[in-house]
Amino acid sequence: MKKFLFIITFFYLIQIQAQAYQNGEFLKYRIHYGWINAGEATLKLEEKYMSGKKMYHAVGKGRTTSLAAWVIKVNDLYETYFDEHNRPFRFIRNIHEGNYKKNVEFIFNHDNHTLQVIDKLTNKVRQFKVQPGIQDMLSVYYKLRNIDTDTLKAGDYITETLFFDYDTFRFKMKILGRQVIKTKFGYIKTLVLRPYVEAERVFKEEESLTVWVTDDKNKIPVRIQAKLLVGSIKADLVEFRNIKYPLYFSKSRHF
Repeated sequence: MKKFLFIITFFYLIQIQAQAYQNGEFLKYRIHYGWINAGEATLKLEEKYMSGKKMYHAVGKGRTTSLAAWVIKVNDLYETYFDEHNRPFRFIRNIHEGNYKKNVEFIFNHDNHTLQVIDKLTNKVRQFKVQPGIQDMLSVYYKLRNIDTDTLKAGDYITETLFFDYDTFRFKMKILGRQVIKTKFGYIKTLVLRPYVEAERVFKEEESLTVWVTDDKNKIPVRIQAKLLVGSIKADLVEFRNIKYPLYFSKSRHF
């Protein structure tokens, strides 16, 4: 779902280390709206070639299921192509949410720091001047997983710059601390994050989001909670494959 896929891009930027992901990584999340099983979201990463250059191709999908699909049918697709230096070259956002549709493509030119936005529904093309290191909302997720989080502590703030829709988006995030949480796989150590969001159409307030990511070299989100204008949503990791580093789950909270 759109909100979920946007939430997972709010991560952390301090020091770059070895890549935290690998070819074939797959993550699946179950999303609940209150007690309703509302949908699912997946993230898949593959190595591909684009214009003769080796790239990572990330695909994020979200859809409503069960009772939620009767209320509003959601079928969202996000794609990004980025290189080993985490520079995005192409981004696709093709979403269908009830009667609302959006189908745009970003083309990045890192030589002259420009970004071309192609609206495939209206056939309009716009060009923007962007700052070096600009990211799209999916590529930044993988870039920020490469961070050494050992020095992070509660109260630290982190900022990053993305290009979203037709504008540069600046966000900040607060580190809340570390916590052991229970998942379907067992207990796991996590880093708890509080991204600040715009409290307008969707979220109840700026501090509506809480994200739990594995406190290890993988740094994958295992749980996300959000307070909406009406109700709340919760997303939990329910399946994973081809993770680069082992995930350590315990039967006990004390480990």
